[in-house]
Amino acid sequence: MSILTTPAIPQRSAHGCVIPQLGFGTSQLGDCGQLVSTALQLGYRHIDTAWKYGSEKGVGAGIRASGVQRDDIFLVTKVSHEYLATAEFANSVEESLRNLQVDYVDLLHVHWPSVDGVPLAETMAALALAKRRGLTRHIGVANFNIALLDQAIALCPEPLSVLQAEYHPYLNQNNMLAYCQQRGLLFTAYCPLARGRLFEDATLIEIAASHHKTIAQIVLRWLTQQGDIIPIPRSSSPERIAQNLAIFDFQLTPAEMARIHALAKPDGRIANPMGRAPAWD
Repeated sequence: MSILTTPAIPQRSAHGCVIPQLGFGTSQLGDCGQLVSTALQLGYRHIDTAWKYGSEKGVGAGIRASGVQRDDIFLVTKVSHEYLATAEFANSVEESLRNLQVDYVDLLHVHWPSVDGVPLAETMAALALAKRRGLTRHIGVANFNIALLDQAIALCPEPLSVLQAEYHPYLNQNNMLAYCQQRGLLFTAYCPLARGRLFEDATLIEIAASHHKTIAQIVLRWLTQQGDIIPIPRSSSPERIAQNLAIFDFQLTPAEMARIHALAKPDGRIANPMGRAPAWD
């Protein structure tokens, strides 16, 4: 595999938080050090992990092996739903920093809303405190619905910059996207390729062929072309990791964008853990 020079990845910003518009996700990649190192050498500068993924140590090893300076990387992790009370939250953040072997992350999320009755005000105070202590530069939440986001924004002593949630062509997120735009939040899209479920879709096959691109490239372009949406695809293939980065040299037409939007299905959601997911919008 040849190592490419860093491509020109657009950046998106909200409340002082500036993020490369394409990231490398590490969910379910396990000991991902070599993959993270490869992604960074190829040109990715946004790496997403979480305590729950079990990939933080691999991410830290990959950063060190890549030769890319820490300050050039936008690093994201998340506090799991089990640790949203004040003391547990702080301990989780410090454990994540030890796993990553860094002094700070660029963005810290609450991974899922509490299922243990921890008051949201307590969690938001703990999230803000992590920022004020310099353990993270920016803060956000993941997997919140609109009602919870409204409460989180009102309760958090520091501004939230990002919502991370599932989004791909099979899942209609129009209501949440409109809300994020109204509140000035960036939207990080996880499962952007629907975990491979859309790779045999006839519409996407046709559009991909017309652009001489892969289906993954078409879907990632569809996401980024919408504006303040930041997909974080994951892959264990160096070839596909490189391909996923090569999406900013073409444009989808308005008609193609509309055809992909029309693929949304009522049962398109993938990440919907029983007993933990909020009532989705």
